[in-house]
Parts: sequence; C-alpha cells; structure tokens
Amino acid sequence: MENMIIIAVVAVIIGLAAGYIYKQKKKGNKCIGCPYADSCGGNCNGKTE
Repeated sequence: MENMIIIAVVAVIIGLAAGYIYKQKKKGNKCIGCPYADSCGGNCNGKTE
C-alpha cells in the first residue's frame, strides 16, 4: 500500500511539472525559470543585455 501512495505522489509531482512547462511554452517563454523570460530572446543564459 505504501508503494502505491509513493507512486501516486511522484506521478502528481511529474504531472504538475509537465503542466508548468507546457503552460510556459504556450506563453512563448523560451527560458523557463528565467526572471527575464518575457523579454528574453532565448540566447541570454541569464545575462541582461
């Protein structure tokens, strides 16, 4: 029974992460997690230009 609970929790975490990535890609963000993702061209690697 414990294994089923652990599997369910891991599946929920993976599902939420996949949903977040899908939502960010749909918004057009190239750098997911970057604080400048809305204005980033995808080549900055964390650098502000």
